[in-house]
This record gives sequence, structure tokens and C-alpha cells, in this order.
Amino acid sequence: MLKGNPVTGVQYLFKGFSLLNTQGLRVFVAIPLLINIVLFGGMIYWAFAQMSEVTAWLTGYLPEWLAWLTWLMIPLFFIGIYFVIMYTFTAIATIIASPFNGLLSEKVEQHLTGNSVGDSSIKELIAMVPRTVGREFQKLGYQIPLLLIVLVLTFIPVVGMLSSPLWLLLGAWMMAIQYLDIPFDNHAKPFNDVKQACRDQRLTSLGFGGATTALSLIPLANLIVMPAAVCGATAYWVDELKHHH
Repeated sequence: MLKGNPVTGVQYLFKGFSLLNTQGLRVFVAIPLLINIVLFGGMIYWAFAQMSEVTAWLTGYLPEWLAWLTWLMIPLFFIGIYFVIMYTFTAIATIIASPFNGLLSEKVEQHLTGNSVGDSSIKELIAMVPRTVGREFQKLGYQIPLLLIVLVLTFIPVVGMLSSPLWLLLGAWMMAIQYLDIPFDNHAKPFNDVKQACRDQRLTSLGFGGATTALSLIPLANLIVMPAAVCGATAYWVDELKHHH
């Protein structure tokens, strides 16, 4: 039986947005936001520069008897490519910003509970770098095989038309894992605990991850969704997960 409530998950993301302007948290939001702006802008510029060549390749890739599907396959293909760009951007941005995201999560938890989780010293930030970056690569090891399976399906004629719902579902699950892992990692909880927590509250986690994925696809909103998701995931941890772990 599926447990949780997807609406609750969506509410946690929007609670994260409401926390962004909290006094004392703004400085910890600014650096992840700047990293997002620089990386995403560069990746979108590169993608548009390659668009004409990719369109020509895809048109020649389809066999003659499926040429009539070109009008449908090309937009679906670019939807899939956009998802790949979004996931790649998220992976790179979260690796670079992981120490700052961990620090932001600590400060959000401290704000919500009134209990000190860590300090904001440069020494602590430096100490967090190897731990948080290593954790991001651990998550990539879990996510990449899932991405490759759906990506292969995207390139198969006809079958590729069914890949968009899979991208959406996979995106929701991966975003939930990605951001809920941050407060777990701050408390030295193993990565398997994060996956189990998401399974235990599958619908709530998919609601949170689905809303995060949807906003990640909207220009400008995707720039601020990372710090908002960190805040929302931390609120989710404090309210519903912390007492179980």
C-alpha cells in the first residue's frame, strides 16, 4: 500500500520557498542561487547552439516507413534532451553547491527547531566539502543507471513516445532522493536510510519531488528551486522523518 500524501509533499516545497526570505537564512541562499544562474545559463546556451545539427541527425535517423512520425518524434526527442540537460545541470550544480546546501539545511533546521545543528564558520564549511561531495557521487551512482535505462528507451523509435511519463516519474523520485538526502547527511545517516524513508512515505516524497521537477523545467523558477527544495526537504525531515531516524 502506498503511504503518504502527494499534496503534503507539494506543500513542503512551497514551505521551502517561504523560508528563503527568512532573516538569517538569506546569505546561505545567495551562493547556491548564483551557482545555478551561471551553470544553467551556460548549458542552455550550448544546447541551443547544437539544436539545428541534432534536428538534422534525428530526421535522418528515422527509417523511411516512419518518416511521417518526424513531426511527433522531434518535439518528444527535445523534451527528453531537456530532461537530460535539467538532470545534468542539477547533478553538477548540487555537487558544486553541496557544502553550501548542507550549511543551508543546518540553518533551516536550527530555525525550525531552535536547536543548534552546527556552526557557520569557514572551518566547518571546509570540513563539509569532502563529505558532501562524496555523498553527491554516491547519489549519482544510484541515479545514473536509472537515467541510462530511460534514455535508451527515448532513442528507440515508437517506444520513445512513451518515455515522457517515465522521465516525469523518474524526475520526481530522483529529486526527492536528492534533496531529502541533505538533512540525512547532516546527521550522518546512511544513504540507504534516505531511500527507505522515501519508500515509506512514497506519495509524499513523489509529491515533493514532482513539484520540484516541474518547477525545475520553468525558466527562472528553476534558478531558485534548488535552495527552496533544500529548505522544504529540511522542513519535511524535521516534521515527519527525524523522529523515525
